[in-house]
Amino acid sequence: MQKWLGSSGVCMNENGQLLMVLQGKPEEKKTWSIPSGGREHGETFEECCIREIKEETGYSTEIVEEIKVKRRTYEQHTLSVEVHYFLVKVVGGKRNFQDPDHLIYDIAWKTVDEIKTLELTFPEDRGFLIAYITKIFQSNAY
Repeated sequence: MQKWLGSSGVCMNENGQLLMVLQGKPEEKKTWSIPSGGREHGETFEECCIREIKEETGYSTEIVEEIKVKRRTYEQHTLSVEVHYFLVKVVGGKRNFQDPDHLIYDIAWKTVDEIKTLELTFPEDRGFLIAYITKIFQSNAY
């Protein structure tokens, strides 16, 4: 079984909105996800997260904390996945499409209510994202 390792960045603004990207291959239906991608050789999960956000959105970020690790097996693809989720904050840059893979079609800040109905790339993340950003924003920890 092949193993894929990657990182995802949970980035919120002062209004409690989540940074998301509309993505997909040209022939696919486009769906929303938080910035994420595969870890490159010699790269830490933290470095991967920061690089992917920069590539996909143009924003420079720094890690606040690791939130969780998602491990899944996709038997139909003989693929094992390990994704590290990090809370990050924007420290510079500006909204800019610069994805080297040309898979990003939009960059937007989404509210919890919008996330409830968006077509997500990883629908299994919906409950976690809504609960996490609601908790963080309500606690004024961000």
